[in-house]
Amino acid sequence: MQNKPTYELEFVALMAALMSIVAMSIDALLPGLPIIGADLGVTNPSDNQLLITMIFLGLGFGQLIFGPLSDSFGRKPTIYAGFIVFIIASFICVSTSSFEIMILGRVLQGIGLAAPRTISIAMVRDSYSGDYMAKVLSIVVMVFILVPVIAPTLGQFLMKHYHWKSIFYFNLGCGFIIILWLWWRQKETLPISKRITFTPKIFITGTREFFKHKAAVAFTLVSGFITGSFMVYLSTSQQIFEQQYNMGEQFPYIFASLAIAVGFATFLNSRLVVRFGMWRIAYIGTIAYCIISIAYVLLFYSGANPSFEVLLTFFALQFFAIGFLFGNLRSLAMQPLGHIAGIGAAINGFISTVMAVPIANYVGSFVNTSVLPLFIGFSIFGILSLFVFFKVRHH
Repeated sequence: MQNKPTYELEFVALMAALMSIVAMSIDALLPGLPIIGADLGVTNPSDNQLLITMIFLGLGFGQLIFGPLSDSFGRKPTIYAGFIVFIIASFICVSTSSFEIMILGRVLQGIGLAAPRTISIAMVRDSYSGDYMAKVLSIVVMVFILVPVIAPTLGQFLMKHYHWKSIFYFNLGCGFIIILWLWWRQKETLPISKRITFTPKIFITGTREFFKHKAAVAFTLVSGFITGSFMVYLSTSQQIFEQQYNMGEQFPYIFASLAIAVGFATFLNSRLVVRFGMWRIAYIGTIAYCIISIAYVLLFYSGANPSFEVLLTFFALQFFAIGFLFGNLRSLAMQPLGHIAGIGAAINGFISTVMAVPIANYVGSFVNTSVLPLFIGFSIFGILSLFVFFKVRHH
């Protein structure tokens, strides 16, 4: 366990790569949503959002399975098991002509990807603690955020030259390389002496233990609010820029430029968190998140969309604030859970994701002709997050 200023660059890169399989599987598909929907006979374009939000549902439930298993059987074997599920799910997605089966495949992909997503965080918690853990997680998240910079452009390239199914094959290939890297270079971070004997009871005892820690519960709720409102953007961004702004061709570049805003803030956070502390930075980030979204709602309450440049500015500011939240909220929730890092990361991820999916589906259903509902969602869930911070501070 390290709480001192050293970290292995390869370890951080590998943890980021494990998380990036998730980002790649979500973001590379964004430019292809209308084409996939048309190929599978979707009549309502809003239904295409389900190809994005339902993978998150799988991620939520998968974390509950693989997190506790990794506490009992070790981190690496559990990641391998998750990757096998991902392979099966990917073949379901490319071999079906039914939209419903495709959705099932996406849920299964999410379940499989939950293993590298959750366990990479548990492996960081195995190896680091305190604000230094937040620093390492920030660097991991920063590299992870860079994937959306290139993923939609890559997805568009693959579709133009091949077929939308090639996106799934490409993601599988990347996954194989990363899993090989894990197997060859990374030591197991959970020694046998620290493993919990597997019984069905560990789900119950681990959950009870999680809910004893008020900070873990509180910051998991904030993660759910922020992730949910951000997920609305993820699932509707392609529709906003293509249908409301007629900028379908430029979409990958717009998406990339906004991902850079998140990445830059995450980079700054990795430099500032040890100096100022994760609590203070996350608190200020949440205040900024609220102010920016409320300002948009007050300025454009009529529902008429602003110019593209104004919208891009508001999105960039909003996502800059988010960059100070993702890594820190995870670290704040995980800090008291070192003794149950696997199931702790799983419950944290499960609750925040299962909160986020209905938020994204509900708010996303209003984003048809205006961007306003998206910012109303940001405002409501920003205020709720701030309320949780107040309750924790004065408890």
